[in-house]
Amino acid sequence: MSRRIDPGVHPGSPSRPACPMNVLERLDRAPRLAPEEAQILESVRALARNEIAPRADGYDRSGEFPWENIRALNRLGMNAMFVPEAWGGAPMSFTAYLACLREISKACASTGGIWATNFHFTKPLLEFGTDEQKRRFLPAIVGGGLGSLTITEPGAGSDATAMRTEFREEGEEIVVTGEKCFITNGAHADLYLLFGKWRGIADGRRAISVLVLEKGTPGLAVTREEEKLGLRASSTAALALDGCRVPRANLVGAPGDGLKILLASLNRSRPGIAAHALGIARAAFEDAVGYINERRQSGRRIIEFQGVQFMVADLATELAVTEAWLWHVARLVDAGETDFGVEASMLKLRASDLAMRITTDAVQLFGGYGYCRGYRVERLMRDAKITQIWEGTNQVHRQFIGRSFVKR
Repeated sequence: MSRRIDPGVHPGSPSRPACPMNVLERLDRAPRLAPEEAQILESVRALARNEIAPRADGYDRSGEFPWENIRALNRLGMNAMFVPEAWGGAPMSFTAYLACLREISKACASTGGIWATNFHFTKPLLEFGTDEQKRRFLPAIVGGGLGSLTITEPGAGSDATAMRTEFREEGEEIVVTGEKCFITNGAHADLYLLFGKWRGIADGRRAISVLVLEKGTPGLAVTREEEKLGLRASSTAALALDGCRVPRANLVGAPGDGLKILLASLNRSRPGIAAHALGIARAAFEDAVGYINERRQSGRRIIEFQGVQFMVADLATELAVTEAWLWHVARLVDAGETDFGVEASMLKLRASDLAMRITTDAVQLFGGYGYCRGYRVERLMRDAKITQIWEGTNQVHRQFIGRSFVKR
């Protein structure tokens, strides 16, 4: 984890003169990181500039899984960030995780989503798994394996309690039957944190349980990989679970503990979605500001028109305020707070809406060029849309935030 990569020149979009962004540069220094964490973040930034960003467009066009990017992250040992030393890791703060995720997502949103999903898999296992389960499964993640948080079903999206996947106990085994869809890393995961309902518990919410399903388990099949609008290099798969037999030792917690585990998982994954969205937003903002400082209309640079300056001012202000809230939520988590669900929903909601707004306005500022491939704002706009949908649609988050103010 201490390996340092020398910073290089950003290859990104067509070269443009550097533009002053002192406010955002100061904001980048806002996360409170330990010296080793700051060193890792600089290594990630260099890796993102020099290796991940130059490959992003090619992976978007081909739709191929970005193995080169994943291998590059594994060379830095990035998965070790999630895991305590007792199981082979080199743990770092939640703030450091979000900072790294934002930089990776800024370079390639698909790669950022893939890497973040390893955290989404690991954190619930750390909180609720047994020492034996951690000993068995966590070293695989530290070594570069891929995890998957496996929740969504055709009839159970934002309302995960409607899931129908069944866990049936047979002696020392659990038989799993059902289907899942829209599963990130689904076609390539080594380990799945799988949610379903325990047969014999009548209450649907109390029946939700969770276990670790291992790659290669008989009865587990990838039935489809989605062709998506954005995040095209990230595997989003449908899975069939046809009588998969899983050792009872793979059950995380007790039967019926799944809803508690699920809610705890989402409260920590939603800030990750926000960091992912803000990485996309920052990339689009920087590209747009660079372009309008260079492009001329009617003998003037586009940035010199007052209407454009007002647009940039609004976007920069929203970006600064939302990123400040990202670091606020990160500090809550690092301080050991457990009741931050509303703050996490506010963050996910605001960051994802802002990512869609900034990328859309960036395309507008690029004019016809922004609508064509060749400038990455077109890709960033497509990548941004999913952040308003997954980990709970923004309509659901607004409802949750509003309900929190109802007096009881």
